[in-house]
Amino acid sequence: MKVSCLQENLAEGLSIVGRAVSPRSTLPVLGNVLLETDGGRLRLSATDLEVGINCWIGAKVDEEGATTVPARTFIDLINALPPGHVDLELVVRTQTLNVRAARSEANIKGIDAQEFPIVTVPDDDAAGIPIEPDVLREAVEQVAFAAATDESRPILTGVLAQFENQKLTLAAADGFRLSVRTVDLPDAVSDPFSIIIPAQALTELRRISGDQEDPISIHVTAERNQVIFELTDIVLVSQLIDGNFPDYRQIIPRDRNTHTVIDAASFLKACKMAQIFARDAANISRIQVEPGNDLEPGRVRVSATSAETGEDVSELDATIEGESVEIAFNVKYLIDVLSVTNAPQVSLDTTTPSSPGVIRPVGGDGFTHVIMPMHLGQ
Repeated sequence: MKVSCLQENLAEGLSIVGRAVSPRSTLPVLGNVLLETDGGRLRLSATDLEVGINCWIGAKVDEEGATTVPARTFIDLINALPPGHVDLELVVRTQTLNVRAARSEANIKGIDAQEFPIVTVPDDDAAGIPIEPDVLREAVEQVAFAAATDESRPILTGVLAQFENQKLTLAAADGFRLSVRTVDLPDAVSDPFSIIIPAQALTELRRISGDQEDPISIHVTAERNQVIFELTDIVLVSQLIDGNFPDYRQIIPRDRNTHTVIDAASFLKACKMAQIFARDAANISRIQVEPGNDLEPGRVRVSATSAETGEDVSELDATIEGESVEIAFNVKYLIDVLSVTNAPQVSLDTTTPSSPGVIRPVGGDGFTHVIMPMHLGQ
């Protein structure tokens, strides 16, 4: 292999695939990045066997070939090189990659490319499900954070993706909260189906699709054990999670006793102030909702108390229909959802202090977040 490419392009490509490198593995080759010539371009690949990323960059190919090199060493080296051309040449016999740029030269010991797992790419004639990148990014932002990080229930570390007609619904839950977002698809899906995608994979997809302008194409393999997201010069492939996702519709309350509409930015600021004290008290924050009257608006008080450090109270104006209520939530969870509602106002629907609260952006019917209350000690 003998290729030449720009340092800027190589560094950017490595930043895209680098997050898929396995940090700890019994297979040394999984700590490497695959470099392979492909149709006049250089393909970079990395995988931890759960998530794999391919990225293609422009290159001048003098000799075809492939190798794998230690990811951390190679990424640090390329980032340290000055802008301009980088020449890569492989000594096949020793699997040593010679790297030259300006007046710098390095040799990196690699592992034969044949030992690297195949990172799937979609067939050229395979028709995928298109979706606008900004739509998918926002949906992932509003859902993936609610997935569990505890591996004791693997199914909850994933995001349910339901494809039906011209709708895609994403749902994630960790036992304390639930996020659901429905978006429109440009084309109808012929046969409805559901898959469970690791939240980590969707988070990576959101990260690497920031510059994507053309629709992202979603492919599910025939066996439905992998999902492939095809971008312009990037392909992300992820294993799917087997099992049955809980029926999230049963978790969303159908009734409410109090409907509160409040400025989202003010509510978020009040929650962040409450967290300063709540973090020493199991993140408990009290939300007191008091309806208004003809003379004054409704009020929402956000408060937190710590026996060690003190207390905080913020009072906000709100439009309130229904009964007064005092309910406690994990303030970190409130901050998480208020940070992604992407709306000037949000609504909070409550029934009793021991029942879940429902947060939605005002004016948008595609996003619903359910948050379980915390026990208020007397």
